[in-house]
Amino acid sequence: MTREEKSQVIEELTVQLADNTNIYLTDISGLNAGSTSNLRQACFKAGVRLAVVKNTLLEKAMEASDKDFGELPAVLKGNTSVMYSETGNAPAKIIKAFRKKSDRPLLKGAFIEHAIYIGDEQLDALVDIKSKEEMIGEIIGLLQSPAKNVISALKSSGGKLAGILKTLSDK
Repeated sequence: MTREEKSQVIEELTVQLADNTNIYLTDISGLNAGSTSNLRQACFKAGVRLAVVKNTLLEKAMEASDKDFGELPAVLKGNTSVMYSETGNAPAKIIKAFRKKSDRPLLKGAFIEHAIYIGDEQLDALVDIKSKEEMIGEIIGLLQSPAKNVISALKSSGGKLAGILKTLSDK
């Protein structure tokens, strides 16, 4: 690969890192062609982009990026694949589901909305991360709950009150 090609790849990686807020670094080495194809299909269905990158080029792209990747460049050893996603937990769910059949992919690290996760032991925590839409839905549900209780109480007591008034008026 020539210097021009390397610099072009670094620029493309820098743009990808800037455009995505959820970035997973994984190790898919050891997967055969069929398993790799299945992983790519699972990623495509979930809206996750999977790309195999050279560690040195990715490290230079991280340095060139405006984001602070903290300790993530330190995990760039061996084979590295990058997963980009709109939702923070989608790649983690794919990895966890895929690992029911295989011991790969391994999670090296993740950058989720400015938070950094290092190591495969973080996978369960990443699976439990809620998306922005899920959090908004929960907050709306919590805010609506008291109002619904007040309305239902007023409706039920209103019926009782009307019944009592009718009984009193009949007497």
